[in-house]
Amino acid sequence: MKGKTIWIKADKGDWEDHKDRITTGLESGVNYVLVNADEVEKVRELGDIKVAAFANDDRSGADVVVVGKGGEGDGTKPLSPDPVGSLDISTAIRLKEKGLTVGAYVVIQNKAYEEFAAQIGKECDFLIIVGTDWKVIPLENLIAGLQDSNVKIIAGVRDAGEAKLALETMEHGSDGVLLDTEDPNAIKSTVAVGESSGVEALELVPAKVTKVEPLGMGDRVCVDTCNMMTRGEGMLVGSQASGMFLVHSESEESPYVASRPFRVNAGAVHAYVKVGDKTRYLSELKSGDDVTIVDAQGNQRAGIVGRVKIERRPLMLVEAEVEGNIIKNILQNAETIKLVDTKGEPISIAELKPGDEILVNYEGGARHFGMKVEETIIEK
Repeated sequence: MKGKTIWIKADKGDWEDHKDRITTGLESGVNYVLVNADEVEKVRELGDIKVAAFANDDRSGADVVVVGKGGEGDGTKPLSPDPVGSLDISTAIRLKEKGLTVGAYVVIQNKAYEEFAAQIGKECDFLIIVGTDWKVIPLENLIAGLQDSNVKIIAGVRDAGEAKLALETMEHGSDGVLLDTEDPNAIKSTVAVGESSGVEALELVPAKVTKVEPLGMGDRVCVDTCNMMTRGEGMLVGSQASGMFLVHSESEESPYVASRPFRVNAGAVHAYVKVGDKTRYLSELKSGDDVTIVDAQGNQRAGIVGRVKIERRPLMLVEAEVEGNIIKNILQNAETIKLVDTKGEPISIAELKPGDEILVNYEGGARHFGMKVEETIIEK
């Protein structure tokens, strides 16, 4: 589950003028930095990040070579009346033929530049468009006009508000944004917008508890993440992929143990955990893996596994009814293990009883190697 890409523009002035901007971008988790060709290696020395560079040849060593600066794209040179005579377009084609990843930079000054962007976008991997007076309409037209082309559209923005609008235009939105700002707070907030954009909320529905039954000893999985979770957040876990329970994080204070807001004591080793559009077995998870953190409203965000602990513990069976079907989960039998009720409040399985309603994600259908498939399957 990945959001849209966030680019930082840092090409004006000398190196010291935008070094801080790049460093803030690195610390905030931006995906690309766009600089001049002579600064590619300097960026790499600051950290591991994709580097795009304004260049007209293959000597920069950048991950993405961007044409258009000092050319037709930014208005330095006049637009050619015929695309065949365009220097920027011919340069993009030449670089692509050399096997490079190519971007085009176009400042949308009027309708002619919008049409030029549509033409050069067909020859590139990335189309970076910047408005002199930022408006949605040119972006809408380019998204529609290039939807059958293998190009990612990156919209130039100045703050998180413009980024949100660009990333949501025409439902699909741009594939990313190029942020031009020196404000570190704007960089951080734009990255947050990018992480959540394009990630739809899951539907969580009430399920009525029908059985809570202590079992014997078994192996359960405790997932410690590299992320801090808050009240209402946890992971979707279940014995059946068709119905998964929202298991609350250990972010709540307890008289028995200290709060561990990075942890979800998730369930037995056999259980499924939802990761993006797929499922994984809890026993498969390991350090560095992706996981999906979900809140009581169904909002999703990405998490990273820091550590997985599999330990032998007393277990508890929880069964619940949703849409006339019984779904099940097996969790550790402990007061700190909690599900989430329909008000979004955590409820300990030590207090859970038949008749209580809890939040689940119910899909129906089956899973094959973690992917949803349409086939007949019975899980008991």
